[in-house]
Amino acid sequence: MGGSTFHVAMYPWFALGHLTSFLHISNKLAERGHRISFLVPRNTVPKLSHFILHPHLISFIPITVPHVDGLPFGSETTADLPFSLHSFLMTAMDLTEPVIEVSLKELKPHMVFFDFTYWLPALACRLGIKALHYCTISPATVGYLISPERNLHDKSLTEADLMNPPPSFPPSAIRLQPHEASQLATTTLKNFGQGISFMERQLISFTSCDAIIFKTCREMEGPYCDYLETQLRKQVILAGPVWPDPPTSILEEKWVTWLGGFKPRTVIFCAFGSECSLKSNQFEELLLGFELTEMPFLAALKPPTGVETIESALPEGFHERTKGRGVVHGDWVQQQLILSHPSVGCFVTHCGSGSLTEAMISECQLVLLPHAGDQFINARIMSRDLKVGVEVEKSEDGLFTKEALCKVVIAVMDNHSEIGQIVRTNHVKWREFLLNKELHNYYMNDLNNKLHNMLKS
Repeated sequence: MGGSTFHVAMYPWFALGHLTSFLHISNKLAERGHRISFLVPRNTVPKLSHFILHPHLISFIPITVPHVDGLPFGSETTADLPFSLHSFLMTAMDLTEPVIEVSLKELKPHMVFFDFTYWLPALACRLGIKALHYCTISPATVGYLISPERNLHDKSLTEADLMNPPPSFPPSAIRLQPHEASQLATTTLKNFGQGISFMERQLISFTSCDAIIFKTCREMEGPYCDYLETQLRKQVILAGPVWPDPPTSILEEKWVTWLGGFKPRTVIFCAFGSECSLKSNQFEELLLGFELTEMPFLAALKPPTGVETIESALPEGFHERTKGRGVVHGDWVQQQLILSHPSVGCFVTHCGSGSLTEAMISECQLVLLPHAGDQFINARIMSRDLKVGVEVEKSEDGLFTKEALCKVVIAVMDNHSEIGQIVRTNHVKWREFLLNKELHNYYMNDLNNKLHNMLKS
């Protein structure tokens, strides 16, 4: 096997949250001397290059995204597309199978990490390569949604099914609201790629791989990991929290200047990731909720659904009323660096797993506003299991009001409120735990040993 190091190919779903998550684990493996070949859309390479910390060991292998009817020309990642077109990108990714086969034959890696390309395990098996499902979704979400206990090969999930966890799911406060269960049931049934539903794709990916790797630790999600190992009859390996290393870049001058004008821990920062677009009415409620707090805020958001620009979506008179204390920014921002700025005291997040990774090691108080998919379950883990943040209350049809948002933001930022004290104490405890270098080394060494053992078998 060429000494004690091995060669890993990476082929994640073409969403920025998945690509960056796979890059973080690539850096951790490269730290231990392993070689990484990272298969990535050709024009996306420049956007990801700055994440690489070990360029002598991590190589990008550019992939041309095939054209598919319905996929806008030049689209390569989900950040280029509305959610409704993601299935076309998945179809395009599935069409890369022959190219990936050629690449893997040339590269000769010992193993390949994948997530949504359900055909990769069979391909890897033919080539004598181990296929590892590197899952960016939490074990709790996977167990809740696709446990074999739900008999998904025989029936489709319904809203009623998803209101509660499977029968032998670990004791937990995770439950879904009707509007969340309905949305998830619909999503799992929809085609994701040509001729295959999202649920079928996930089931094949999880059941045909050689092992499943989660970026979590036993201390936080142990019971969910044990449950999955039993249910899926697959080895479940934990990589630890896999926090991104501190950025080598510095915060843009305009944000340094703007944030520098406010007292420590007084600014609300809101970011909903590269994919989330709110409906216009919820976009307005969000901004009016920030205005209502009378606190300074920076909101990095995509324009609402069907609206071209952020400016045209702002509530009437909003810009004038919040001038000097509020910024609504329509482009990407350096989230990790903004979260670590001394002026930022609160993070309003959509509960995407990448954002929560960064949020947990920040000193900001967390306000949880899940939007879709696994974000609902992530929000329950944060608010109910770990009690490190507070979720904004929504109506039965899934809508929140400016008053509900304002109330939670003020509560978590108030050092003297009961809820503020509870989440602050728990966040400090988990932050210290997760920043422990020995913890990271323990999990990465364990991952390293288990991968070695797998290659021997």
